[in-house]
Amino acid sequence: MPRTFEELVAEAEQVPVEGWDFSWLEGRATEQRPSWGYQRAMGERLARVSAALDIQTGGGEVLAGAPRLPRLMAATESWPPNLEKATRLLHPLGAVVVADPDEPPLPFADAAFDLVTSRHPVTVWWEEIARVLRPGGTYFSQQVGPASVFELVEYFRGPQPEEVRRRRHPDDARRRAEAAGLEVADLRFESLRTEFFDIGAVVYFLRKVIWMVPGFTVGEYRERLRDLHERIRDEGPFVATTTRFLIEARKPGAEPGSVPASGP
Repeated sequence: MPRTFEELVAEAEQVPVEGWDFSWLEGRATEQRPSWGYQRAMGERLARVSAALDIQTGGGEVLAGAPRLPRLMAATESWPPNLEKATRLLHPLGAVVVADPDEPPLPFADAAFDLVTSRHPVTVWWEEIARVLRPGGTYFSQQVGPASVFELVEYFRGPQPEEVRRRRHPDDARRRAEAAGLEVADLRFESLRTEFFDIGAVVYFLRKVIWMVPGFTVGEYRERLRDLHERIRDEGPFVATTTRFLIEARKPGAEPGSVPASGP
């Protein structure tokens, strides 16, 4: 028998949402992955440096997947449940996890790192990234692009103005990186397909990715959720477009052991 709306929602409300492990969505939602393979490419760069920083590491899952960490590896995170999870996961690998409010300044000295990485940062403080990089060092990041999953956002929040839809545009990232004194070596953008197969997947996603529908609760949006449940039941998966971009930026100068500006 198909599961009811109430059963699906009740289950999704109880699932823990700390960290960036989305394995609970297996079989319930799919997201097409960018062609560049961020975690693999990040791991290749980490293996070539002696000091690196991962900003807004979440629960540390992406960083922990690197085959080899540099001799000095630090990570920052602001959300207490993620801090605890990242510490448990990364400390045995030799990485230190630092509590940071995601506001300037970063808690590190000037020119401290050969490589700074970040997957899906909520905020990017370009001047701080440039400050903590050594000459010849690199910032390597996969970021959420403009109007990502906005079919779902606008289902709950209504049409968004153009200035909101354009936020996180890769052209703006290039401009801000260059304004901070970095040289952009690579910038790629892709639009990808995302599908939600049941309303529980939608509830879990909005609880976990809290900036999509700020203040989301099942109680506030119950009727819209019920309508969407019936739509999925009658018409099939809810389809949305995810946008991602990859940016690699280099701090001018050269220093022995620094990561090259470009790579595989």
